[in-house]
Amino acid sequence: MKRLQRLRGPILVNGILALLVLIWMIPIVGVLVSSFRDRTAIRTTGWWTIFPHKTWILDERIEPRESGAVVDEENRIIEVAGLKTTFDELREGIETPDGKRVQWVGNWRIGRIEIQEKTWAVNWDFSLKNYQQVLVGKDFEYQRPDGSVEIIPGDNFSGALFNSLAVSIPSTVIPILIAAFAAYGFAWMKFPGRRVAFVIVVALLVVPLQVALVPLLQFYRRVELNGTFLAIWLAHTGFGLPLATYLLFNYISTLPRETLESAFIDGASHFTVFTRLILPLSTPALASFAIFQFLWVWNDYLVALVFLGGNPDFQVVTMRLANIVGSRGQDWHLLTAGAFITMFLPLLVFFSLQRYFVRGLLAGSVKG
Repeated sequence: MKRLQRLRGPILVNGILALLVLIWMIPIVGVLVSSFRDRTAIRTTGWWTIFPHKTWILDERIEPRESGAVVDEENRIIEVAGLKTTFDELREGIETPDGKRVQWVGNWRIGRIEIQEKTWAVNWDFSLKNYQQVLVGKDFEYQRPDGSVEIIPGDNFSGALFNSLAVSIPSTVIPILIAAFAAYGFAWMKFPGRRVAFVIVVALLVVPLQVALVPLLQFYRRVELNGTFLAIWLAHTGFGLPLATYLLFNYISTLPRETLESAFIDGASHFTVFTRLILPLSTPALASFAIFQFLWVWNDYLVALVFLGGNPDFQVVTMRLANIVGSRGQDWHLLTAGAFITMFLPLLVFFSLQRYFVRGLLAGSVKG
């Protein structure tokens, strides 16, 4: 009994966490499944129809004016399959005593009658055409259910992916290196104004980046940096340095003093200690900040739009996806494919570094 009482708390907590994870995963699974379905399927049925469900399946098709059905053109009354009803009722669908449904499909002049039967079904009509259309900037042929062919231009999302990588990787590596040097200096080097400088760095955490956008943009125009990758690298480095310095300082300051003092006694310089000891020992904190910075830069839209402008050659994934929403707002098959492409790499980075994430966040929180 006591053992059961002890387990009740963990079971309750784990159950709530599992429920929250399940709820969080539902929209992600929906986006993933929808990204592999064609435009007709995604407009007519929900993504959850990939699971077994009961639905109406076509059993027989009748051409009303050629099959001998009685059609009253004036009053729009139809007598077919033992039913006498109006056009409006038939268009909504009428169930027969034997469990079937009779429904008019199309308009009054050129429509047809379908006899449908309810049965178990799954919609596994998956394809890679959505990703091909989004990633490659070529025109694609789409065949509608009626047999007609539509030419659809591609969206060239691959160029935006390379641009995002070109922005995100340097914007993550540069502030990590600078902040690591700064954190080491604040933690283990004595110089005048160290405390004041560190307080200023921490105070910069509360400054919203929107305040700095206009002054930075004016400065970039004067030095002709606006619209280049260097401009956005410098911007993200400046915006990310306060958090990086604070996070790394909390970790580096808790490293064993005896290890560093032994290295100094053996004649090691500050640079040697930093490269040979501090960086390897600070892997959890470095990985934790790398996750934060990469996700922030990768998902950024405002800074990229301000400093890269509207040049399509420099568009990142967030800008390209926003353009797709504006130009193809009804094409959910393309939007879901583009959305999952933008999600894939951040998820890969997070799961690759997540074992360091908690350790990095808790760095410096407990002493003694």
